[in-house]
Amino acid sequence: MRGLFFMAVLTGAGFAVDVRLGLMAMVWFGFWLINAGLSESRSPWARRIVPLIFGVTLLLLWEMAARLFGISRVILPAPSDIWAQIGQSLPILWADFLQTFIKGALSGYLIGCGAAVAVAVLIDRSPFLQRGLLPVGNFVAALPIVGIAPIMVMWFGFDWHSKAAVVVIMVFFPVLVNMVAGLKATDAMQRDLMATYSASYWQSLFKLRLPAAMPFLFNGLKIATTLALIGAIVAEFFGSPIVGMGFRITAEIGRLGLPMIWAEIAVAALAGSAFYGAVALIEKRVTFWHPSQRH
Repeated sequence: MRGLFFMAVLTGAGFAVDVRLGLMAMVWFGFWLINAGLSESRSPWARRIVPLIFGVTLLLLWEMAARLFGISRVILPAPSDIWAQIGQSLPILWADFLQTFIKGALSGYLIGCGAAVAVAVLIDRSPFLQRGLLPVGNFVAALPIVGIAPIMVMWFGFDWHSKAAVVVIMVFFPVLVNMVAGLKATDAMQRDLMATYSASYWQSLFKLRLPAAMPFLFNGLKIATTLALIGAIVAEFFGSPIVGMGFRITAEIGRLGLPMIWAEIAVAALAGSAFYGAVALIEKRVTFWHPSQRH
């Protein structure tokens, strides 16, 4: 009798799990059918909705898994818990956003990318710098951020200046390499045509080579958007004032504040996506003539 009782309990538990998994599979299949239909539509608005619906589907399945299977908030909080945490912590999240993204990531991004463009023009004019600086740049770009960040903190202090310095190092060389390649993108016939017009180096640079380098430059700028935010957050792990995304994450780990950690991750993801989207939008306006923008 006891064996039959335990078998019935296990069978019932297995049936309950099957029902929950089946319900989640039905939700996934339903949204998949909607997305499949929209992706085949010729309307540009329909195709723009596809990634939004896909993201909502993932969040809904995440919520269902957390609620139906009773997953602990310490292991994986539900999206509704994370949203509630965001609503309760808006002043803290805003202060962390200003410290990490605006002061650390954005300032370092602008300084690093601007310096990379200027150095790329110098390298273009100097074969010596091209042979000597680029190999050193590849070496520095391969250095781990966990080794650079503590040094920058010791050099520039615990405030946002050291985080901006880390970001400068992280974004400088990807943009530099892309810009140098872009300045070489013109072919010999185009350069010969500028020479027949008696164009100086700077006239050729601004009229021909810089416009041709824009697709390469924006490729590096888009890569640098994600590197900048990651660099600023990781740099805060090694010392910062009592504000910032990296500081908040390390502080909440110590007391198992997973909803707050996920709230910081959500803010960072939204900020990084918006930053990338802004650069991509500028690219579309500047390089409208390039084949990659004709769609």
